[in-house]
Amino acid sequence: MPRNTLQLFIIMLLVSTMNGQNQPEALANKPTYQNPIFGGDYPDPSLLREGKDYYVVHSSFDYYPGLTIWHSQDLINWTPVTSALHKYVGDVWAPDLVKYNDKYYIYFPANKTNFVVSADNISGPWSDPIDLKIGNIDPGHITDDKGDRYLYFSNGDYIGLSKDGLKTVGEVKHSYDGWAIPREWSIECFCMEGPKLFKRGEYYYLTVAEGGTAGPSTSHMVISARSKTPFGPWENSPYNPVMRTQNSDERWWSKGHSTVFEDYNGKWWMMFHAYEKGYYNLGRQTLLQPVEWTKDGWYKVPDKIQTDKPIVKPKGTAVERFSQSDNFSTSELKPYWKFFGGVDHSRFKITDNSIIIKGKGHGVGDSSPMVCVPSGHSYTAEVEMEIEGDAIGGLVLFYNNSYYSGILADKENILANLRGWQFETEKKVHKRHVFLRLKNIKNNLDMFYSLDGKQWLKIENSAEVSSYNHNALSGFLGLRIALCSIGEGNVTFRNFNYSNL
Repeated sequence: MPRNTLQLFIIMLLVSTMNGQNQPEALANKPTYQNPIFGGDYPDPSLLREGKDYYVVHSSFDYYPGLTIWHSQDLINWTPVTSALHKYVGDVWAPDLVKYNDKYYIYFPANKTNFVVSADNISGPWSDPIDLKIGNIDPGHITDDKGDRYLYFSNGDYIGLSKDGLKTVGEVKHSYDGWAIPREWSIECFCMEGPKLFKRGEYYYLTVAEGGTAGPSTSHMVISARSKTPFGPWENSPYNPVMRTQNSDERWWSKGHSTVFEDYNGKWWMMFHAYEKGYYNLGRQTLLQPVEWTKDGWYKVPDKIQTDKPIVKPKGTAVERFSQSDNFSTSELKPYWKFFGGVDHSRFKITDNSIIIKGKGHGVGDSSPMVCVPSGHSYTAEVEMEIEGDAIGGLVLFYNNSYYSGILADKENILANLRGWQFETEKKVHKRHVFLRLKNIKNNLDMFYSLDGKQWLKIENSAEVSSYNHNALSGFLGLRIALCSIGEGNVTFRNFNYSNL
């Protein structure tokens, strides 16, 4: 090789390494994180930044209290603050968390209309929901340079808001038609959704999702457009789709529903959701990636960034990560616990390091179980129970009121529930006091009971739970851990312990 050619080759190699093509070496001396930042069912993230503090809210569907607000100072470690919705209004879909004139608002769709809740403090108390009496879904809030307020919707329509943000003003107008998806691409549907808007420089930027929330791995995608007014005309980004799963070999499927924002240190990021290959039943998990700005004023994902590889951490102080275990030592229900189908505060009482839940319904499906979100591929969950009256207590994996599997106990027997088929599997083995355990190893679910919380006995019945997911069952939900109190009587739960394996 001629000397000058060799020198040129060495220079090119050095430049490529400096540009991050050798990613492990480029990250060797920098703290990194790996997606997801919210493991488990946390779809449709909406982020609000206040100085060094970040707050996120997700879709809460039929789980109440709804609209849990999370706090972080480094975008990686999060802790729940409060839940903003207690009154049942139906399935709660993609919300938008905003601040205007020192007041906080969450706009969200439910029951074929759109609602708003508001608060003077992010930690509450939050108001009862106000019906804005307008259809469509996925409201996205924006203000113009005059301070006038507007809501965008998934179909590209928008409407004005009053100054207090509690009612609509004027007529619905259409502004945006989306980005044309090539017909040969494998998608679920065009399905434009999740508009999020912000202003940078002279442009307003509109970010939407297209391609369908689920379906093929390549369906969901992030689309960007900009305009010099919040009303259009909108110019689609030359980098569209800004983000998209390219094939089913990737770890993260159906990447979309993005909030784009600037952090406290002037860096820009994209928070979005995706399904994980092989773990579709975990639901849509929340992910984070940096974005960069081009010279001609568009944001894009840096070329060397991959969703499933280590990424340099944002700067910030780590808040304490929350634990999903609970000894019920506080006087109020922790924000990560939910009841399916609405919360009845008169039904449960927290006292003496326990929660007493009154029985309801005739089975798991109509018992309105108390649930929390598992965050890993493999984990154990266990709880101590006391049975009063003719109640049945249970520890199950719950998708919705038709699909679930797990282990239960009445006053003396252990019961197994496999896809709704429930039967006595261990007869007359306890006297109203028992410990239950679930062990989920990569979607294979084993079930155990104990009389002392130390020596565990596996029952003969196990379940395979990968099929509890939206593509099989619809509903846009994820598989959750549920504590059930069924029938006539009460179930007292103590010492709920969750551990990722």
